[in-house]
Amino acid sequence: MLRAAALTMALLLGLTLLLILLLRWVNPPYSMYMFSEAAGPIAPSLRRHWQPVHELPVHVPLAVIAAEDQRFPLHGGFDWQSIQEAVNEYRQGRRLRGASTISQQTAKNLFLWHGRSLARKLLEAGFTVGIEALWPKARILEVYLNLAEWGPGVFGIDSAARYHFGITARELNREQAALLAAVLPNPKVYSPTRPSETVRNRARWIERQMSQLGPGWLEPLDLSREGHPGWPPPAASR
Repeated sequence: MLRAAALTMALLLGLTLLLILLLRWVNPPYSMYMFSEAAGPIAPSLRRHWQPVHELPVHVPLAVIAAEDQRFPLHGGFDWQSIQEAVNEYRQGRRLRGASTISQQTAKNLFLWHGRSLARKLLEAGFTVGIEALWPKARILEVYLNLAEWGPGVFGIDSAARYHFGITARELNREQAALLAAVLPNPKVYSPTRPSETVRNRARWIERQMSQLGPGWLEPLDLSREGHPGWPPPAASR
């Protein structure tokens, strides 16, 4: 009995790792979160235009990193510094805030459902370790941009640009990128085209953070390609 259970677990783990490895090169057409939302009142559009991250203007990924996970180029999937800060703030009586990284959010969006159960958080941690081990950082960021929700039933950065601004993701300017990043915490409520004061303030803060970080902050991700103005030069080989 125990041996059969162990073999079953080993098989499931192996298949999971194989799936993660396959998705390093194959663009996922849908995510588990998209399927879960399909049963809701606002069904997501499943027609999306996948955008390679290096073909986007540099301010698009920079805005998302500035807004969601500024230490993304540096950590291994978990931002322990942010986690400790959130715990300290909670102990001081402040509201518990999230400290999920872009890697964790990618794992959650692609493979899991949204929720706060312990089981889901443990699975999220496992998938996060898997994608950090088997994908380069650039791939994690690309999948995040193409699967994140940017409005009610609006998934993917290109769908977001078309839905909110009537342009492609490659045409987004710096202000529009900051506004889109500003709604990520609650895309079903916040709007980049009818921004509340909260969204406007957050977008201005994001633009300031983008200026402080600069395109060079993306250099460790090896995202650059020649011929795309604004991208930092490729990281030197070691």
